[in-house]
Amino acid sequence: MSNQYSHTTVLLEEAVAQLIVNRSGFYVDGTFGRGGHARRILEELESDGRLLAIDKDLQALSHAHTVFEGEQRFAIEHGSFARLQEFVQQHDREGRVDGVLLDLGVSSPQLDDPDRGFSFAQDGPLDMRMDTTVGENAADWINRASEKEIADVMYTYGEERFSRRMAKAIVEARQLSPITTTGRLAQIITDANPRWEKGKNPATRAFQGIRIFINHELDDLERCLDQALDVLAVGGKLVVISFHSLEDRIVKRFIRKHVKGNEHLPDGMPYTDEMLKIRLKSGSKAIKPSQAEVNANPRARSAVMRVAVKCA
Repeated sequence: MSNQYSHTTVLLEEAVAQLIVNRSGFYVDGTFGRGGHARRILEELESDGRLLAIDKDLQALSHAHTVFEGEQRFAIEHGSFARLQEFVQQHDREGRVDGVLLDLGVSSPQLDDPDRGFSFAQDGPLDMRMDTTVGENAADWINRASEKEIADVMYTYGEERFSRRMAKAIVEARQLSPITTTGRLAQIITDANPRWEKGKNPATRAFQGIRIFINHELDDLERCLDQALDVLAVGGKLVVISFHSLEDRIVKRFIRKHVKGNEHLPDGMPYTDEMLKIRLKSGSKAIKPSQAEVNANPRARSAVMRVAVKCA
């Protein structure tokens, strides 16, 4: 793994302060990335505390094995956080996890390394997979998908209002030759975008939509959140940092649903918490980066952190 691509962890102190409820507890970092949160969590844990990390990216695992070599309180598993319950069960901690942290942002090394295929600003192979050992890459998909499917993905996951124009341009271009690089795809999308947003690359939303689709990001998030209810101990914390509205909407709705409980009981009757099936209580209001953090790291500007506590 190249060391030239660094990563600045967003909401580092705020996330760890919210997460740690027991310094001898067991915690899960579901999105290890380059280990910023993991390192800070370990600084807070006592010698009998434990941290389980999860990441799809083999480069992240390699980094973890190098940086945390010999750290007995740390373990990492390769895979999606959608397998949270499976990994926790392997460590015999189901129902006894003190906190789960999810940082849903793409790491800077993934974005900045053109060989990973995420970047619309630098040319590289069109891959976009966080886990390069499984699944279909973006090039294979973009060259076989129907015009409607491409448009739907960019609109649904990227909230790109010109998705139909872009999809039409992509299909026309691939008839001339397959689209295999990020540079060519970005140029096709840029040329098809009739109205550029100030301060934003015209390919941003389309690339975001394709990346989310290729990596099943929203489906994996929903699966992970459901499993968090089973792995957390009563009093355990769920801390989620989102970077765009689709992720944050899922997290917000999930917390609200389990804070309110069963909404289908008849009106006019007294109910116990057990009958309502209330599983969570809100841990705080939405937390956003300070202006100083945004000034130092512009990629933090869209971050929002939500916290919930398991109560049953």
